Amino acid sequence: MEDFLRACHTTVKESGAEELAGKMCMAHVSLLQRSNPDNAAHHLTIEHLFGVLLHTQDMRPLIALADQFGFDLVAREKPVAKPLMVALGHLSAECGDVGRLIFDAAADNHISQHEKAQGEKAILEAIDALQVMRESLKAA
Repeated sequence: MEDFLRACHTTVKESGAEELAGKMCMAHVSLLQRSNPDNAAHHLTIEHLFGVLLHTQDMRPLIALADQFGFDLVAREKPVAKPLMVALGHLSAECGDVGRLIFDAAADNHISQHEKAQGEKAILEAIDALQVMRESLKAA
């Protein structure tokens, strides 16, 4: 918890508390007090944390919070949307590739390391195609 609170305070201080507080519609002294982990009388709310993350784009508090629970925060790029039928065709092809690869690999009742690696690659490509489909559906 200490690392998370320190990360919040550091982000506020390094991002310019006065300007940041103005964007969050609050007094900079209040923001500094609330973000200070050594000040037991004031605390950041989840709305304040959201404002800090939104206006600074500094994810150190979120990284520290994720780390406390054993997770890594990894930014992800959203794929570019395609026409819906193009995305559907690509998804179908990728899923077909996975099915065919696994079916062929299992024909001899043994899956080699090479076949596992090929399967993993095909599955990741199908997942990518699903992500494109998701974005394409949102854009449709």
